[in-house]
Amino acid sequence: MNSNLDRRHFLRGAGMALALPSLEAFSAPTAATVGPRNFVAVGTLLGWHQKAFYPKQTGMAYDMPATLAPLKAFQDDMTVFSGLDHRAVNNHAGWPNFLCGAPLKTYSLDQIIADQIGQKSRFPSLELSTGREAAEGHIAMSFTRRGVGLPRMQQPSVLYKTLFVSSEDRARTESILQSGRSSLDGLLADAKRLQRALPLADRNKLDEYFDSMRAVEKRMGRQLNAINDPIPRPDYQLPSSVSLEPSHQIELSDILYDLMALTLETESSRVLSLFIDGGGQVFSFDGKALGTGYHKLSHHGNSPKMIADLVAIETAHMRSFSGFIKQLKEKKNAHGKSLLDDTVVLLGTGMGDASRHSNKNLPTLVAGGGFKHQGHVAVDQSKKGSPLLGDLYVTLMQKLGMEVDQFKHATSNMNEVLS
Repeated sequence: MNSNLDRRHFLRGAGMALALPSLEAFSAPTAATVGPRNFVAVGTLLGWHQKAFYPKQTGMAYDMPATLAPLKAFQDDMTVFSGLDHRAVNNHAGWPNFLCGAPLKTYSLDQIIADQIGQKSRFPSLELSTGREAAEGHIAMSFTRRGVGLPRMQQPSVLYKTLFVSSEDRARTESILQSGRSSLDGLLADAKRLQRALPLADRNKLDEYFDSMRAVEKRMGRQLNAINDPIPRPDYQLPSSVSLEPSHQIELSDILYDLMALTLETESSRVLSLFIDGGGQVFSFDGKALGTGYHKLSHHGNSPKMIADLVAIETAHMRSFSGFIKQLKEKKNAHGKSLLDDTVVLLGTGMGDASRHSNKNLPTLVAGGGFKHQGHVAVDQSKKGSPLLGDLYVTLMQKLGMEVDQFKHATSNMNEVLS
């Protein structure tokens, strides 16, 4: 194999620096992987409605609750945890406990991981958010060792440009996206030369990767073009507290998940976090607007109608998340291992019950990572010595090959439950 090819991980040209997926031709024959190498955290500001998130049965043979229904195909690839929390301060301001534990706004789980394994990639970590920040202001999810909250990329186009476009040609690339053409066009000649030097399996993998890139570009082009579309006006009267700005949050989430999968496939970053915001967005499903904003629905006061609408939003978010899990399961690394097995995926929140501003019993799901998944694990917090959410985090870090034995005031692990 040509020594230049061994070191080559990018195609360059036309303002693009396209990272390539992990290929056999770039990997040493002895570079077999042991355990997962990536970490993804997804957190919702407004939590997940517990009764629609938690299965009624424990173990592997549980019936999918409403919110998790989109994940039915991946039931064997994930574990749902109920009864876990950080025993942190119990109010809305305590949301950052999701990845920080207690005390709040200190070194977060994703940044602890990034500081140990993230340096092996172009970007030690990437922090993302679904659209504009909530009305109450910036609520950080990721914090550095010194407790500094990290800003987030809020638009898919920003992440796309960060990953694939040179700073000198970003305006041109956005124009290309809106036109429906592909930024890959300028790289095809270089790509064809590369493919001729690769084994068949790598050539097929590159074809799949380029197809994925084009699909994401088309979706981004539609989203960029829609920015200037007339704002639709619904036929109902919104409460005065709800913004009239239409929500593109689900569409934005779909594109961000696509780009996150490409980020992991190209090994551009091993540590990703996605914050699902929750402001006054008004959602429409099947052509019918809900009539009440996302944040207000989270304060449902046990109203059956409001809970049903809230669960509809959360299920739509879970459908987007399911598409991400599907991509990770289908994509392979250079050693034939699925990206899902190569990635520890944590989905959760710092809000156990937004209607009561409770940070207890935080809905938590772990997918992938090569774990022997256990279905639904219900933790009884009334028992002395019952595990904390931080104990689960210790297990996740150890699975990633980190030598740790505690997370904040959690000093054990859940290895006997999830191994």
